[in-house]
Amino acid sequence: MKVVFVSNYLSHHQIPFSEAMCGRCDYRFIAAEAMSEERRNLGWGDEALPDYAIRLDGESEELCRKLIREADAVIAGSAPEKLLRERIAAGKLLFRYSERPLKHGSEPLKYLPRLIKWHLLNPPGKPIYLLCAGAYASADYARFGLFRGKCFQWGYFPPTMRYNIGELMERKDPGTILWCGRFLDWKHPDDVILAAKRLKDEGLSFRLQLIGTGPMEQRLRELVEQNQLSDSVSFCGVMSPDEVRRYMERAGIFVISSDRQEGWGAVVNEAMNSGCAVAAGDAAGSVPYLIRDGENGRVYASGSVDALAEILRELLEKPEQQKSLGPAACRTITELWNAELAAERFLILTGRLLSGRDAVLFSSGPCSRADKETEALK
Repeated sequence: MKVVFVSNYLSHHQIPFSEAMCGRCDYRFIAAEAMSEERRNLGWGDEALPDYAIRLDGESEELCRKLIREADAVIAGSAPEKLLRERIAAGKLLFRYSERPLKHGSEPLKYLPRLIKWHLLNPPGKPIYLLCAGAYASADYARFGLFRGKCFQWGYFPPTMRYNIGELMERKDPGTILWCGRFLDWKHPDDVILAAKRLKDEGLSFRLQLIGTGPMEQRLRELVEQNQLSDSVSFCGVMSPDEVRRYMERAGIFVISSDRQEGWGAVVNEAMNSGCAVAAGDAAGSVPYLIRDGENGRVYASGSVDALAEILRELLEKPEQQKSLGPAACRTITELWNAELAAERFLILTGRLLSGRDAVLFSSGPCSRADKETEALK
């Protein structure tokens, strides 16, 4: 089977899936843009592409068009539409790969232009399906009458580590809370600092580590000083993905505090894989797919500092919960939400769609159904 994945660039989130596909089919990745220097410095990739990847430019455009035209299936992320028109017109199988489009809410003034544009790009009756990189994507597109009954759970698949879970849990410090990401207002790193203030006021012992940088950094440092948290909060700076993993492997608790603008949040995959007890705001797109509250993590109403502080308090006071949630979180990634299983299931799904058979195969995880009736509208 020939499969082409076209997106803006080949990142460390796409490489594990691409490598898994290479071992199973005739696979090519088309990188439509060069990796920015900022992302390369963060460990997202480099200029040297693997053999299965090709960068779109003036010299390679015709080859890219040919690969897309002749593939049995194409996955299109942030892809130039000019490369897809011929395939769509011919009625050949195409998977859109998208986070939720309504990250800023409904925005009524943009509704009609989006409706017209998206229906032109996805003509009714054509075999175009949606790989939902987040639990709210199907509901957002359904508002525009798109992909109803044609949505499948998907996501991002960073490298999966295969740990000795007993040894991993022995290395953890149950008093360490970790937060990682760009210091942006919609990621709400201030929420975890405010929650830390409440924990300290109650006399709890802990260490909050913040990895990252960004526009809010000075404000966050001032917030730490104002609340006399300097002895409990550390700013760890920017790190590569591998360095972040080392911190996750030692932390007992991980927090993701983003609002609805977090289409997925691959740090959740990584923290769960690293055996952390994850305290997750429910608006991040990965959370409803990956976390079952009380079984393999904890979920709170995004934006509620009170709810976040309550979960952190419980995890700190009852470290045995960390020892239960962490291994369950790790198993969720190693047994279900990983690149190898995603590749295997994608090829099964594609084969059934090409042969006209029923595509409802999997009850959960990658390539299971993602219908708007079962997804909360946030």
